[in-house]
Formats: sequence, C-alpha cells, structure tokens
Amino acid sequence: MSVRLSPTAAIMRHGVLLITAAVVLVPFVWMVSLSLKPPGEIFRQHFSFLPEQWYAVQNYSKALTSAPLPRYMGNGVLVCAAILTLQILICAPCAYALAKLRFRGRDLIFGFVLIGLLLPHQVLSLPLFVLGYELGILNTYAALIFPFVVSPFGIFLFRQVFKTIPDDVVHAARLDGLSELGIVWKVMVPMALPAVIAFSIFSVVGHWNDLFWPLIAVRSESLMPPPLGIIAFANEQAGNDYGPLMAAATIVVLPLVVAFLAAQKWFVEGMTGGAVK
Repeated sequence: MSVRLSPTAAIMRHGVLLITAAVVLVPFVWMVSLSLKPPGEIFRQHFSFLPEQWYAVQNYSKALTSAPLPRYMGNGVLVCAAILTLQILICAPCAYALAKLRFRGRDLIFGFVLIGLLLPHQVLSLPLFVLGYELGILNTYAALIFPFVVSPFGIFLFRQVFKTIPDDVVHAARLDGLSELGIVWKVMVPMALPAVIAFSIFSVVGHWNDLFWPLIAVRSESLMPPPLGIIAFANEQAGNDYGPLMAAATIVVLPLVVAFLAAQKWFVEGMTGGAVK
C-alpha cells in the first residue's frame, strides 16, 4: 500500500535526497576536475569544473607511466576475485545450513555470526598479523586474502534470502536425488542470484578500497593493491603534483563506478530480497 505525500512533504523529501547526493558526489566531481587541470589552476580561489588549459593527457600519462598503476590494479583484481570466490564458496553452504537445516547449536552459531557483524575488522588486525607471521604468509598475496575468506555479512545476507525460499523447493530437490551441497549450488544460489550480485558489489568495493590491512600485511611494491599503490605513488613520484595523483585516483575508482551502474538493478533487488518473507 503506497502512501501519497503532500506537495510540501514531497519537495522536502527530494530536497534532502538532492543535498545528500551532492555531499556524496562533490568530492568525486572535484577529483575528476583536478585530474584535468595543470598545477597552476588547482589552487585558484574560484572553482570551475572545466580547466582553462586542458592538462588531462599529461596528468593521466604520468599516472600510468611514473608508477606501476596497471600492476596495482591487477593486484586489486586478483585479490578481490580470490576473496569473493572463497567467500561465496564458504558463505553459501554456511547460510544454507543456518536457514534450512535443523541441528543442535544452530541458533548459537548464528549468534556468533551476528557478533562477527559487530566487530570492526581493525579490532582483529593485531591477532591476524601475529597469525600471519606464524604461518609465514606476510608480504604475500595470501596475507591479503586469508583474513577475509569468511564473511559474517555474507552468511547473514544469504541466510536471510535462503529463508524466503519455500521449504517445498528444498524437499523437491532432495526427492530428485540432490545432495545438500547440490541443493546449495544448483537450487539456492541460482534463486538468490540478486543477493549474490549485491554481496559481490559490497565485497569487491570494500576490498578494492581497503588500505588499513594491506598497509600492515605487505611491503613489496609488486604486491600493493590500488589504495596502497596510490600512497606509494604520492610519496615517491607525485609529491605535491595533485593532477597526476587525482588522475590515478580516478582510474582506480572508475571500474567500481562502471560495475555498480551495470549491476545496480540486481544490487537493489538483492538487498531487499530478504526483507520480506
């Protein structure tokens, strides 16, 4: 049942949404604008989006050639893809067990999952660092991947969506001879595809932009993901030359923007799929 808003309430709602969108988008617009300008125009008192002198070729060329930016982005793709694959392989069966199977301690385990949702990852950084040292995986790709293979948010999201799938579907799959894992991968995950896409966006964006853990876990420049690589680029090459630095940041952010715009329909559907049973 939809509620019809008064004209004043509708104007206020749209005003709040526009102000919020502006607050979110202004830093990105500024970043793109600075990536197009020469140094002399960056710190002018009056702001203009388009530069008087176009410096885009110089800024983006320096961003791509003065630092191994393609290498940083390749590391980001490798790490994010590995984390996402392992997360889905682990979270989907766990969520299915919590949603559709009955066993002793199920609610207690789900309580631990909820506790995991409340813990910031930064709280676990010290024990994870010590564990990585004991395993001998620091300064490797494994150090960037291992701490994130189990996602409490992924288990929670998939569980909520799996609970909306009728039990009759599961019983029918069992009568057809599917094993429990077969039901997960051939029935549950395909039916929950919007949730999988929504979780994939969250996972990729979160780990693509992660700076805190890579700053602790790796030292070799050849292993650096994009955010850490941009810091290395700023320290070693860009310095106070903000044009190439903003160009590098734009290149790093662009794949995420394109991916979200392409999948926004499934993202919204996946995030709301488990809201109503």
